[in-house]
Amino acid sequence: MGSVTEILHEIQSLAAGGDKASCDTVRRKYLAQLSAHTGRNTIAYYSGFLAKPEIDSEITDEDKHGFMGAIHGLERAKGLDLLIHTPGGNIAATQSLVDYLHRMFGTDIRAIVPQIAMSAGTMLACSCKETRVCPHFPSPGDLTVTL
Repeated sequence: MGSVTEILHEIQSLAAGGDKASCDTVRRKYLAQLSAHTGRNTIAYYSGFLAKPEIDSEITDEDKHGFMGAIHGLERAKGLDLLIHTPGGNIAATQSLVDYLHRMFGTDIRAIVPQIAMSAGTMLACSCKETRVCPHFPSPGDLTVTL
């Protein structure tokens, strides 16, 4: 995967070529590459709360429907890698979501936090068997916590 600048150029190039869903195209490409690399199902749960703080982007009961759609048809035996970037949200909604994920994948869920998982996002990450937190400073790499 390229740098942020390279990915932005890739998105802009696709958009200039007429791809009206260039961001989604690139996102899906890199999620598929991660899934192929790990041999696991991979989905992303994120919001643009840092770029657009005026938009309500917290975990709610409605998010469970999105997870159901994303998980439908996945091979449960492969487990789940869940990328999380969220300011948090409703605790009851998060508990319901965790219960659903555990019913679908048992304990074979790995959280990957590339930047921020606050509040209920932390609860979601901590409900996973393994959590990878990817610090950007002071050195590249990741911190893995296995429960």
